[in-house]
Amino acid sequence: MEQQELKATKELAIRFSEVDSMGVAWHGSYVTYFEDAREYFGELFGLSYNFYIDNGYYAPIVDLNIQYKKAIRYGMKPRITITYHPTVAAKIVFDYEIVDGSDGSLIATGSTVQVFMNMNYELVWANPDFYLQWKEEHGVLDIKE
Repeated sequence: MEQQELKATKELAIRFSEVDSMGVAWHGSYVTYFEDAREYFGELFGLSYNFYIDNGYYAPIVDLNIQYKKAIRYGMKPRITITYHPTVAAKIVFDYEIVDGSDGSLIATGSTVQVFMNMNYELVWANPDFYLQWKEEHGVLDIKE
């Protein structure tokens, strides 16, 4: 099976509560933008937080990286693209890119890594069966690293 590239793009709504007195989005808001993208991806591809929990797992973030290139200001209409990064390890890796909706200029990039924990909050080292099945259904099971 040929490997698929799973990605989704959505427009972000910059809320007044996210900006400072200069009208610039607080750096911590980017974490929320990444979360919005993960939830959107989950809706499109069936990889939601409820999906993990319904299958008996949690998927906490253990690594978060953000590289800021340009400020987001109140009133802007940036777009965020989230890309699933396949790996053979028992983890979920996403890359992010935020661009200015008006001119396409790069605002920020980043990544997150999530791992699996069982309902007893114990780290799971092997890919859970439900996740392997999801990967197979979406053409990302057989990857080349």
